[in-house]
Amino acid sequence: MMFQIVGAFGEYERSLIRDRTREGLVAAQSRGARIGRPPALSQEQAATVRQLRNEGRTIASIARVFGVSRRTIQRELSSY
Repeated sequence: MMFQIVGAFGEYERSLIRDRTREGLVAAQSRGARIGRPPALSQEQAATVRQLRNEGRTIASIARVFGVSRRTIQRELSSY
C-alpha cells in the first residue's frame, strides 16, 4: 500500500512537470522564440542548392559542398 501511495505522488509530480513544461513552451512561442533544432541550411544556401540542382549537379555532390546529408538536400528540394 505504501508503494502505491508513493507511486501516486510520483505520477502527480510528473503531471505537474509536464504541465509547466508545456506552458513554458507556449509562452516562449508567443514571445517569438524558435523551438527545436535550427535549420541545417540558411535561406541563401537553400536557394543555392536549388540553383546547383537546376544546373545538373548531383544531390551527393551538393551535399558534400554544404557538409550536410543527402536527405537534407532532398528535403530542401522537395519543399521547393
